[in-house]
Amino acid sequence: MGTHLAPVRRDSTDELHPSIYAALIGLTIWLVLSVWVLFSRGSYLGLSDSIITLFFAVLVGLPVMLWLSWRHNAEPQDQNREVAPFGEWAANSFATWTGRISGLEASIQILLPIAAVAIGMTIFGLVFVLVVPNS
Repeated sequence: MGTHLAPVRRDSTDELHPSIYAALIGLTIWLVLSVWVLFSRGSYLGLSDSIITLFFAVLVGLPVMLWLSWRHNAEPQDQNREVAPFGEWAANSFATWTGRISGLEASIQILLPIAAVAIGMTIFGLVFVLVVPNS
């Protein structure tokens, strides 16, 4: 029994809009800044801040390095393609391994985990600042 992939329609894409990548980087920076500002206490402050910063530098740095490598090796016509506005991209379908979903749904599913962590860490940090005495 074989698996047959449905052909991808013209109004379907498997490429993310550049705004999604910018939002991912922005949310990652928000998370790192909230950890730095709100949890900056204790004797191991330098160690914990450096480990957190290294982790998120790798998290952001690897996709950026892959993108730069692609830009360096891609054909010029592929590099300078016109990017559709986000609203148009979100209205079209987005091809995944399991089928097609709307671009808006894809962007929500991609951004929701990091947004939840960034917002949650900010809330935890604010509670930590308010409840734990500064020593």
